[in-house]
Amino acid sequence: MTTTHENHTQPADADQPAAVPPVVDREAWQAARDELLVREKAHTHEGDAIAAARRRLPMTEVDAAAAVVGPDGPTTLLDLFEGREELVVYKHMWHPGEPFENQCEGCTLTYWAVQDPAYLKARGVSFAVFAKAPYAELAPFVEFMGYPQHWYSVLDSDDDVVGGGEFGTWLCFLRQGDRVYLTNSVTGRGAEATMPALALLDMTARGRKEAWQEYPEGWPEGKAPGWFWRTGEDGVGNSWSGGRPAIQWTRPGATPVTAGEHHHH
Repeated sequence: MTTTHENHTQPADADQPAAVPPVVDREAWQAARDELLVREKAHTHEGDAIAAARRRLPMTEVDAAAAVVGPDGPTTLLDLFEGREELVVYKHMWHPGEPFENQCEGCTLTYWAVQDPAYLKARGVSFAVFAKAPYAELAPFVEFMGYPQHWYSVLDSDDDVVGGGEFGTWLCFLRQGDRVYLTNSVTGRGAEATMPALALLDMTARGRKEAWQEYPEGWPEGKAPGWFWRTGEDGVGNSWSGGRPAIQWTRPGATPVTAGEHHHH
């Protein structure tokens, strides 16, 4: 199969259809798939080895009495364990005073698929979300999104782990009696572990259609990372400009929004 070399500064259009994978018979397809599987298995085994090393990381003590504010008022980091040995926390970015549609699309994607911690609790792991906003501002957002009541305000916390540091981050804690220890912190692309939509797109022929990814010659031109995390009413990604985080259009009461200046952190 031959493909024409196109100018990648121009998007593919009707006159220049996007290239597609070569067509082969089933046997040839299976052979190519099996060849890649060898690399995939090596990648999985390396991931297992890294996870084993992660379990051998040291830990550092955090103030168990650090105060947070939830649906039932002030409580402590220790209380969030609910008697379990472990606690996982997502530190969700919050833009103070902004409407729901301007809240972080990246954090929305990171948290959405794992908001129900049933399987974590079955393994003895508690779950909470921290945000740097008054709880009175978080409560209506939690209700609109249909989220569980495990969100907590850390606006008034001066603890460097609980209220400080980088948001858009997963934290893992271990409890020993009444003492609490930080065992792991994950941010950046590490947070893709809880973004299964991205993993599924990576399985597809076209991938995420993001410019940084390596594509075969003639594939559709990639866009800025995260361009489809925020959409208009038509559900089509729009590179962060206006609209809502994509999942918000499924929420009861979601209304059209006017495209305006959107600040992204």
